[in-house]
Amino acid sequence: MRGITKKFGDFVANDKIDLDVKAGEVHALLGENGAGKSTLMNMLYGLYQPTEGDIYIKGQKKKFKDPKDAIEAGLGMVHQHFMLIEPFTVVENIILGKERTKGIFLDMEKARRDVLDLSEKYGLAIDPDAKIENVTVSTQQRVEILKILYRGADILIFDEPTAVLTPQEIDELGEIIKNLSDMGKAVIIITHKLKEIKEMADRCTIIRRGKKIATVDVKDVSEEDLANMMVGRSVLLNVEKGPQKEGDLVLEIKDLVVKDEKGINKVNGLNLKLHYGEILGLAGVDGNGQSQLLEALTGLRKVTSGEILINGEDIANKSPRHIQEKGMYNIPEDRQKRGLVLDYSIAENIVLENYYKDQFSKKGILKFKEIEDYSKDLIEKFDVRPRDISYAAGDLSGGNQQKVILAREISNDPDVLIAAQPTRGLDVGAIEFIRKYLVDQRDKGKAVLLVSFELDEILALSDRINVIFGGKITGSFKREDTDERQLGLYMAGGKNEN
Repeated sequence: MRGITKKFGDFVANDKIDLDVKAGEVHALLGENGAGKSTLMNMLYGLYQPTEGDIYIKGQKKKFKDPKDAIEAGLGMVHQHFMLIEPFTVVENIILGKERTKGIFLDMEKARRDVLDLSEKYGLAIDPDAKIENVTVSTQQRVEILKILYRGADILIFDEPTAVLTPQEIDELGEIIKNLSDMGKAVIIITHKLKEIKEMADRCTIIRRGKKIATVDVKDVSEEDLANMMVGRSVLLNVEKGPQKEGDLVLEIKDLVVKDEKGINKVNGLNLKLHYGEILGLAGVDGNGQSQLLEALTGLRKVTSGEILINGEDIANKSPRHIQEKGMYNIPEDRQKRGLVLDYSIAENIVLENYYKDQFSKKGILKFKEIEDYSKDLIEKFDVRPRDISYAAGDLSGGNQQKVILAREISNDPDVLIAAQPTRGLDVGAIEFIRKYLVDQRDKGKAVLLVSFELDEILALSDRINVIFGGKITGSFKREDTDERQLGLYMAGGKNEN
């Protein structure tokens, strides 16, 4: 890619970026959230067209009108959210749109043989006849990889490929990517996980605010070097945490059962205890009941049976406002859907939970001066940029949206702070900031329930760790008594102790 520029109106998402990728190498594309990584790859894959600049594949200049053109030129992309049809089998998903026929009939036998040959050649073990709805997330990812190999891809783009995998599955993916590069394929990984770049990539191109900063040999740089290039300043990768002072029990969940939309028990007899002055990490692969548990805790989903006790009072099936008034506040897992009203200003979002209180209104009339002063103080304290309380929340970057939510929830002085995926999709600078505040809550004697798919985050922040699998807590550990391997085993259902 030579001199690639992409403009959306006046906004320059990519500014004269050069990128070269060799056959047989794993090339990481690293950058903060909103740095322009995905925009660059979407142009390579034909989803966008560059405003300026040229793309060359094997020395030939190419213009891609759409992904079909890119696929024909030997490109394939594994998206962060898989593009699979659940009721179809593995083989049916792989051949979809590239069906082989015998006369007017589908030649499924030939397709099945071809898929099995491919899976053997690249070490991608699958059951060709399994339905997608019945296979694991890591198997779905293999199906996506086989789908693009079946179409003859020589250049494979992976967008945040480890976001939904256990540590063991991440190791397996590393092996698969190594196999692909050993067989001459070029692999591009879009990521912000420094550890995985060190483990998987040969070279790394760093993008900051739409500009290319450098391309480096991964073996010659440390994780700290990569983080500093990505953010443009020195970043603290390790969380500084003093000794814990555990207090009384504040939240207790007893035999909790919560159903999903289909009436299936997603939380299935779950028990959990959280004390003042601790961060309790809840580790688990996505889809094991975390979302339903969080909705039940915050009053957004009905509890079928069981108790949720805050300081001894059962708040199961109470309203969100009642739960907040009892001292439990929440950084939701989807900041845009549940955390903010995107069309509202920063100030309006900051008082969203408290606008009815005497501090901000009198007889139903809002006190705008008090709201403005309060919001200005908070955006200063929590370093929200831009420093403009009238700015729409939807126009902020992901990191700044998260800071607005953090400012609102922490300023409510919670007894229990639920932090669900608090750093998802954020760059290392914003991650450092959010983690510092969570530890600060714990040091002030508050209780933090940290729910995260990022095992590194769970291990860095938690005093104790519970593993959730199949809607139950299957393991409970003190942080110092466990490690990534053991937790990964429990997360995959390898152990099942109540």
